[in-house]
Amino acid sequence: MMRAFERFPNLVTMFFTRAGEEGDKPFLWRKEAGSWRALTWTETAVQVATLAAALKAEGIGPGDRVMLVMENRPEFCIADLAIMAAGAISVPTYTTNTTRDHDHILTDSGARAVIVSTTKLARPLMPAVLRSNVRLVIGIEALPQVQSDAFTCHRWNDLIAAHKGDVAACAAAQTMQRDDLACIIYTSGTGGSPRGVMQHHGAILTNVAGCVAIIAEDFGWGEEVFLSFLPLSHAYEHSGGQFLPIGLGAQIYYSEGLDKLASNIEEVRPTIMVVVPRLFELLRARVLKAVEKQGRVPALLLQQALRIGGKGMAGQRLSLLDWPMRLLVDRTIRPKVQQRFGGRIKAMVSGGAPLNPDVGTFFHALGITLLQGYGQTEAGPVISCNRPRVGIAMDTVGQPLPDVEVRIAEDGEILVRGELVMKGYWRNEAETARVIRDGWLHTGDIGELDTKGRIRITDRKKDLIVNDKGDNIAPQKVEGMLTLQDEIAQAMVSGDKRPYIVGLIVPEAEWLAQWARDRGVEPDLRVLATSPDLHSALRAAVDRVNAELSATERVRQFIIADEPFTTENEMLTPSIKIRRHVIRDVYRERLDALYRA
Repeated sequence: MMRAFERFPNLVTMFFTRAGEEGDKPFLWRKEAGSWRALTWTETAVQVATLAAALKAEGIGPGDRVMLVMENRPEFCIADLAIMAAGAISVPTYTTNTTRDHDHILTDSGARAVIVSTTKLARPLMPAVLRSNVRLVIGIEALPQVQSDAFTCHRWNDLIAAHKGDVAACAAAQTMQRDDLACIIYTSGTGGSPRGVMQHHGAILTNVAGCVAIIAEDFGWGEEVFLSFLPLSHAYEHSGGQFLPIGLGAQIYYSEGLDKLASNIEEVRPTIMVVVPRLFELLRARVLKAVEKQGRVPALLLQQALRIGGKGMAGQRLSLLDWPMRLLVDRTIRPKVQQRFGGRIKAMVSGGAPLNPDVGTFFHALGITLLQGYGQTEAGPVISCNRPRVGIAMDTVGQPLPDVEVRIAEDGEILVRGELVMKGYWRNEAETARVIRDGWLHTGDIGELDTKGRIRITDRKKDLIVNDKGDNIAPQKVEGMLTLQDEIAQAMVSGDKRPYIVGLIVPEAEWLAQWARDRGVEPDLRVLATSPDLHSALRAAVDRVNAELSATERVRQFIIADEPFTTENEMLTPSIKIRRHVIRDVYRERLDALYRA
């Protein structure tokens, strides 16, 4: 009999229920001294109850905001739950935030307390704390010395040791209802200051229930293992990488970081991973390079795997000659690729940004089930997801989750209604009224529904380029195709109110290094950005893309960026989306000059 997912009144009750069921089974894993070590469900529940008691003892009560500045680690989950268990509201923030970012969030949220993990993360935080209304700072590591009587500082371990948590009493004391505010997630935003999205318990629980239904009905709900590596301050990982595993009674392993992600996947052998498209683009490039180095036969097998897989995704029947080749592919290249993902992956769920259909088809052809989903922080964040039982279509983002209504407005905008829709933006009634009208969340995305009710996103309403002839061009499509080229890592195109599209190109680092070695020069972008030879090499890649585009979409001219887009130079959001307004401000004169060339 299929296991049913219960209807919980709040997230904390869901956690304590699962902790009671799972007991001494492992729950939260981290790597210490080269070995993976786990906290059990029972040990985690004790720490949650203890920290909740400590927060209450320090004067944190119902409705107070508590900011979290922490990388992915067991303490993030414990602190997040403890804040809610104390009746307060969690405010997760990015570890890449600057002092200015912390200033904005502390001021806007009116946070009374902050929990920070490391000394390094505390350095840009503490100047902002000094200018805020924060009265309590808790550090897992030692905090920088600050001379102030405005707030009290505690070490995590000392605070835990000074209090005793009663799990049963803490669980019984949870009176929050689904309509009550659970957290404020600040959207990184591609323009302007971050806005605080008010997510209530019911919004996240609706997401969890909907995702559990997909896992249970399409794959079978078993002993699930997650590997967490996307920032937990992002709504996608917060709901999908933390509360979904809790709802499933799953284990969570915390990755050591992107540089060790590949080895972590092989060690942990996850069953489900929450990912972003950029990761797949990087993995695709690595697989292609690895196969290329192995010689002609593996390259031919990969080519055949992609051809046969492409037929399957397109719903085409295999010919008699295809079957022996499929059998050979199944016994050679597919097992090797699957082993790189641990060998027991049920599904990798892609969200956070549009996925190029070619990338999705690539992994499906190699036996990796990739489910593209769609959502927004304002909707819990998951709105829809592809699922095998309906049929995976890589040019769609799947059907809406259970209990989620989607309709297409007259102008093509995707509208969403249901318990998953946020309460609004924190202290921003005007913006709330703009995006939520008559109970419908106006997503700003343009799309359509196919015959199976799957959402197909065609454009982003506010990101559309409208050229001087009135033609609409979706920049994400062009940029996505550019970054699939081996030579190109990142790209931004522009051309609003202009006669044609121009671009800004960031060369792929390994390709650039090899190109520079072959010519005996240093791979310094700031020096090479004006190199005619490098421009010609990249021109070939741009021309390949242009051959697949309509006349209005083609990139006529481009310049080479001085440096990659990163969160440090503020050209990328923490969720790896380009900040167009920042990039345009830096390169405006050079991009404008392309129209005078």
